[in-house]
Amino acid sequence: MSTRIETADDAPQVIPLLLDAIGTIAYLLTGASDEADAAERLADFFKQPGNRISCGHVLVAERDGQVAGMLVAYPGDDAGRLDEPYLARMRRDFGDAERVIVREARDGEYYLDALAVAEAFRGQGVAKTLMADAERRAAELGFGRTALIVEADNERAYGIYARGGYVEDGMLRIGGSDYRRMVKRL
Repeated sequence: MSTRIETADDAPQVIPLLLDAIGTIAYLLTGASDEADAAERLADFFKQPGNRISCGHVLVAERDGQVAGMLVAYPGDDAGRLDEPYLARMRRDFGDAERVIVREARDGEYYLDALAVAEAFRGQGVAKTLMADAERRAAELGFGRTALIVEADNERAYGIYARGGYVEDGMLRIGGSDYRRMVKRL
C-alpha cells in the first residue's frame, strides 16, 4: 500500500469517503440540503485550491490501483483562511445572513480533519498508515502536535485514537452534536 497527496482525478473515489467521514458536518460546511447536493459541492471544493479539502490537504492510501482510504489534514493556523471559500459560497447561495463555521483546529497544531477507509479495505491497517503519514508530515512541517475530533458517542474511534497516543483535550459542539477534541504530542 502506498500513500500520496490526492489529485483532482481522485474525486469520484474520495468524495464518498469524505461524506462518510464528516457526516452531517458536510451540510453545515456546504449549505447543502441533501447528500447528492453535498457531494456535488464537496467535489467542487475538492478541485479548487485554497480550502480545507483541496489539493495538498488530502492524503490517499492506494491499494491495487484503488483509493483504499483518505485523510484530510492541514495547519491549524490556516483554518480560518481555508474555511472562507465555504462561507463565501454559502453567502452567495443563501444570502448575506451571518454564517459561522466552528473552528475545530487551533494555531500551532496540525489538524487531522477527516479520515475514512473504503469498506473493502477496513481492518487492514489503512487508517493507521494514513495517520502515521500525516503525523510524519506534521513533524516535517515543524508541528509539535496533531489534533482531531471524534463524535462523543463513537467509543470505537475514540479507543483507536487513544491507543494511537491521542489524549482528550476538551469538547466542541458542532451542528447540535458533541465532539471530543483529542491531541497527540509528536
